[in-house]
Amino acid sequence: MPPESELETFDYSDFGVGIRYLAQTLVDDNWIPDAILGVVRGGLFVAAGIAYALDIKDVRHVNVEFYTDAGETLPQPILIGQEPYLADLSGKRVLVADDVADTGATLHFVRQLLPADAEVRVAVLYSKPATTYKPELAWRSTDRWIRFPWIQVPPLRVESAGRSSV
Repeated sequence: MPPESELETFDYSDFGVGIRYLAQTLVDDNWIPDAILGVVRGGLFVAAGIAYALDIKDVRHVNVEFYTDAGETLPQPILIGQEPYLADLSGKRVLVADDVADTGATLHFVRQLLPADAEVRVAVLYSKPATTYKPELAWRSTDRWIRFPWIQVPPLRVESAGRSSV
């Protein structure tokens, strides 16, 4: 984890303000999605928040791993688990939701999973200036490492039946 001076802290009250901003921007643009696709894990919070704000019922997820730790990535994003069924989103408005557009690699990867004729927009709480994928909607921009409330404390470790899990 970077030193405290290099962190941007984001708390749950910020979450409510950020989600409301993103949802209101979509309303103001008269662009209401048919479906929301949350990028696991941080994007699930964003997807759910926007879905509630706009009363969208079709909320899906895609599980992509790229970051392995603070500032550490795999060579490229990978799909975890089964590929989600997205073919029925052809010709539909799809909002991809994530917590941050950092390098842009994950968002490029996710966009390639969606049908080519889907009308796609990306909404994030934060966008980094150096990202290679510029989201259509971002609440804030920062070049610092963001400490979201869902990652402010380390995960619990459970030992059971000879298996260690997080």
